[in-house]
Amino acid sequence: MKPHRILLFAVLMSLTTLVYAKPHSDAPKPAVQTDAQKSFDSMKALAGDWEGAVTVDPPVPEMSDGKALHISMRVTSRGNALVHEMQEAGTPLDATKYDHPVTMFYLDGDRLTLLHYCDAGNRPHMVARPSADGKKVEFDFVDLSGANDYGHMYHAVFTFVDANHHIEDWTYMMPGDKPMHAHFDLQRAK
Repeated sequence: MKPHRILLFAVLMSLTTLVYAKPHSDAPKPAVQTDAQKSFDSMKALAGDWEGAVTVDPPVPEMSDGKALHISMRVTSRGNALVHEMQEAGTPLDATKYDHPVTMFYLDGDRLTLLHYCDAGNRPHMVARPSADGKKVEFDFVDLSGANDYGHMYHAVFTFVDANHHIEDWTYMMPGDKPMHAHFDLQRAK
């Protein structure tokens, strides 16, 4: 290769590295945010640890009403994803012994999406529809990956009460299309 071609190649590689190494937070944001972006920003504001009681309808013996739940949320992937992890409060973080579903929230174009990695061995995919007042984000079922032998998560609603209080309502579709509703009333853990 001629020396000037080597130099040109080196300059192009350096520019490419600079472009891809630049943090996304420095990228210009659109002047008008989409509803999906507004909803995602509201969801990301929930980052932190949350605890509260869970009630289930119809009642399930293993999940007695008022049982304490711990939820951890963290923003990851340069702000492009939100990780939501559930577990029974006071139990060690041991996914081989205790339920520990993980949900990922991310923007897919102009849609806020949810992918739930369920303890039932499947991955329901949902898409958000924000409320007009911005105090709620509701996720509707789109499709399911994996087995459906034990049912699957079907619907989720996040209601923002204030910076230290939010409510989560999850609907699980049991085999035979029988819905089970779980209501989490959560306070930010101190």
